Amino acid sequence: MSSDLPVPETRVLAIASHVVYGYVGNTMAAFVMQILGCEVAALNTVHFSTTSNLYRKPPFLKPFAQVPYLPGNHTAYKQVKGTKASAEEIRDIYEGLKQSYLTDFDVMLSGYAPSADAVEAVGAIGRDLKLKASLKPGSFFWVLDPVMGDQGKLYVNEDVVPVYKTLLHDADLILPNQFEAETLSSIKITSLPTLLAAIAHLHAHYQIPHIIITSVTFTPTSPTLSIIGSTARSNHTPRFFKIDVPAIDCFFSGTGDMFAALAVVRLREAVTEAGLGGVKSWVSPDEVKGVELPLARAAEKVLASMHAVLVKTKRARDEALVGWEGEEGMEGHLRRTKAAEVRLVRNLGDLREPRVEFWAEGLEWTVDK
Repeated sequence: MSSDLPVPETRVLAIASHVVYGYVGNTMAAFVMQILGCEVAALNTVHFSTTSNLYRKPPFLKPFAQVPYLPGNHTAYKQVKGTKASAEEIRDIYEGLKQSYLTDFDVMLSGYAPSADAVEAVGAIGRDLKLKASLKPGSFFWVLDPVMGDQGKLYVNEDVVPVYKTLLHDADLILPNQFEAETLSSIKITSLPTLLAAIAHLHAHYQIPHIIITSVTFTPTSPTLSIIGSTARSNHTPRFFKIDVPAIDCFFSGTGDMFAALAVVRLREAVTEAGLGGVKSWVSPDEVKGVELPLARAAEKVLASMHAVLVKTKRARDEALVGWEGEEGMEGHLRRTKAAEVRLVRNLGDLREPRVEFWAEGLEWTVDK
């Protein structure tokens, strides 16, 4: 491993949306993983001009704000041009890689897919790669971001939900937001105990090794947001940890993709340091506590990088909007959206050398008798 790179040589298949302008989907994720030392093959599920009109609250956003999550000039711009990949096109691209013996991936990161058929096609790819690596534990790891909705609403067709549920048995790490965790677990999440119950159910029912729930909040005006994670023990019971971060009162797009990409790198780094690279699903021994898990160590660095970059993005946004505060209508919306594009390339140091300020804390949970 190069001394200035956090991970050993790592080949990632990233399946997600693509936008021409801004940082969303693979435009965000591929860049982040590449500058941290990963070789990334990007399979794009849509090709849009900008972000679209679907709403998804990313980490660090105050909970009362609504954010367009779009793969494209991503659809946060409320207008978008481009195309969506069909399930057949996704399968054909993967088959082309197989024909040329180019599927020696260590990790797959899957995000937004535009239809139930497309999600099924992505799942078939993940299962094929897992089967290929089945004789060598730890040699392949699937990170699944089940992009379905937020704020209590789906922004995909309802037939996508059961397809995602069929993929959960095969994923190694899932990254749902609070609403998506509720949707996948069928447990109404209204409090910390109900959220922990949802995670425990996902571990036990689907035998998912690792789970992180992003953008957790139960009070609309809370000054902080939380991520809550867990790695299952051998009996599929949870080991919880929680990290609180200050909310930032600003609209951002692509932060979910940034979180997922950083999680790939930092978990790979933490697992390598813990000597778990040859262990199935990179699961720590049962005696390791939640706050000591590689997943917790990774999440601390992920949030450190994100907070630093987004604080600087907010500062740059505010400077860009000086003199335009009262602008209304579509032109005002477009100006504000452009001003809030994540300042990624100007802040690479925060990605490469995060200063951890927010630490994992343990959470106790018992099953109600």
